[in-house]
Amino acid sequence: MPTTTLHRHRWAALAVLLTAEAMNLLDATIVQVAGPVMHTALPGPAADIPWFSAAYTLPFAVLLITGGRLGDIFGRAKVFKVGVAGFVLASLVCAAAPAAGLLIGARAVQGAAAALIIPQTIGLIRALFDGDELAKALGSIGPVMGLSAVTGPLLGGLLTQAVSWRAVFLVNVPLGLAVLLAARLLREDKAATRPRLDPVGTALVVAGTGLLVYPLIDPAGKDWVLLAAGAALLVVFGFHQRRAAAPLVEPSLFAHRGFPAALAGSLLFFAVMTGLMQVVPMQLQLGLGLDVRDAALTLLPLSAGLALSSWFAGTRLVPKFGARVMFAGLAVLLAGIAAAIAVHVAGPLLLGALALCGLGMGTFTVPFFAAALHRVRPHETGSAAGLLNAVQQLGGTVGVALLGGLYLSNGTATASLGLAAGLTVAAAIAVVPMLNSRRDR
Repeated sequence: MPTTTLHRHRWAALAVLLTAEAMNLLDATIVQVAGPVMHTALPGPAADIPWFSAAYTLPFAVLLITGGRLGDIFGRAKVFKVGVAGFVLASLVCAAAPAAGLLIGARAVQGAAAALIIPQTIGLIRALFDGDELAKALGSIGPVMGLSAVTGPLLGGLLTQAVSWRAVFLVNVPLGLAVLLAARLLREDKAATRPRLDPVGTALVVAGTGLLVYPLIDPAGKDWVLLAAGAALLVVFGFHQRRAAAPLVEPSLFAHRGFPAALAGSLLFFAVMTGLMQVVPMQLQLGLGLDVRDAALTLLPLSAGLALSSWFAGTRLVPKFGARVMFAGLAVLLAGIAAAIAVHVAGPLLLGALALCGLGMGTFTVPFFAAALHRVRPHETGSAAGLLNAVQQLGGTVGVALLGGLYLSNGTATASLGLAAGLTVAAAIAVVPMLNSRRDR
């Protein structure tokens, strides 16, 4: 039976899911420019500032894979609604927090709730669409994620200056309530055979990811012992999954080169994207003395370029040229980074360089997410969604740590942008196997 008969309101339901995606990504980045103002309002040690963001990032990263499996077991729409409800309540606590400690704790609850929401969206989209419409719907995830990620710092700066830092969290409340009210449009979806939760695998992946991510976002610097321990636990997790009776991650995802290539490409691309969004505002505020509003407004060309290229890639380029469009996007992004280096991240020409970066990002994300996800089988959906989102989050954390750390150690953005250029080239090499990946259905 055609999809249009089964799911009359499927596009409205897609809007609900994409709004939830946007809400999460806005909250992951919106605090970046508001952090110093929050620190002034809630006195405490300066080390609190990075944790206003990191307290969200850490539980989000470590619980994503588990969140995906919970959707397989209990139903993706049900887990999605629980996550949204928790996210709204935690946002209210954040907005009303009288002290930094309570704010950081509420941010951690927000991150855990987001880890329940985000892995469910792919499976729910697959329950709503099929055929060419499914590819188009999956392709819409990338632009929404990219645009939300770059809009967050802009919105955070404007809300903080115009209203209050508390408005940064209150904006989630009407969005979340609207998502909950419209969630009745979603069709319940779960794995055909109810899997079991793997407690050993869950403990290994949570501990390993936590030990790997924590040193990267800890303002005290990198603890190489923790990084090595985290990497070792993730290796043990990989061996455990090959022998587990009910693995947390479906081993079949790695039977072909396409999905591992997507994971590598996601890590590298989002390291560049998130790292740039960290370094450029730092240079504008610390290096050039711009205030938070002006620094946020400077990012507008990047956001506009990303939105425009996402639409054009999804409607014109990808239907005609397919996944090869990814490489055109990375080439344009590389040109934008080179232009930013040439103008020393300053002056009116920087706006053009940032517009190029945005055009490249949007042109890449649409074909990338469509190619990464459209061959995932139904029983692999929870694992694929959790893994892809976890690796994206890890990539963003690595980008902030490497590019931001280089900027702080050198006092100039040139070295950071040079590293971003190298990571962009590496991303282009990493996604090559995605072009030739074939899977039997």
